[in-house]
Amino acid sequence: MGWISFVVNLQLKLNMMTRKTILLILAIGFIGFQACKDNSKDAEVSADAEIFQTDTIHLTLKADDKMKFDQEKLYVGENQVVVLTLEHIGRMSVMTMGHDFVLLEQGTSPSRFARRAAKAEDQDYIPNNDRVIAHTDLIGGGETTAVTFKAPEKGEYDFLCSFPGHYPSMSGKFIVK
Repeated sequence: MGWISFVVNLQLKLNMMTRKTILLILAIGFIGFQACKDNSKDAEVSADAEIFQTDTIHLTLKADDKMKFDQEKLYVGENQVVVLTLEHIGRMSVMTMGHDFVLLEQGTSPSRFARRAAKAEDQDYIPNNDRVIAHTDLIGGGETTAVTFKAPEKGEYDFLCSFPGHYPSMSGKFIVK
C-alpha cells in the first residue's frame, strides 16, 4: 500500500503544479495582451495628434474602373492645408469612366448635387453653385490630378465623384477633427 499511496500523492502534486502553471501562463498572457492592446491605442492616438498638428496634410485617393474609391473616410485637422491627390488607377477614358473628387459643404444633399452634376456636362459635371468646398479636375484611366484647399471647421462632410451614375458607389465622409 505504501507504494500505491506514494504514486497517488505524486500524481496529485503534479496535477496541482500543472494547474498552477497553466493558470500562471494564462495570467501572464492576458496581462501581456492587455499591455500590447493599450500601447497600440496610445500609439494610434499619438500618431493622429501628430498628423493634425502639421500645417499641411497630403492625402491620396485612388479610383478605378469598377467605380470605387479606395477609401470611404478621410481625416484631416481643422484649418489644415489639404493637398488631395486623386489617382485614376483604371484604364478607361475620361469620356466613359471619368472620375473626380468633390467635397460638399455641410447640409448639401449628395444625391441632389449628383443629379444637378449629371446635367452639367459642359462644366465637367460641376454645377455652378457655392455648395462645393473643393474639387479636382475630371480625369480618365492612368491620370492623376490634385487640389489644394484649406480644411473647413470641425465636422463631417460628404465627398463624391460627380461623373453621371458614380455617386451611389463613389462617395464617402471627409472628417475634420
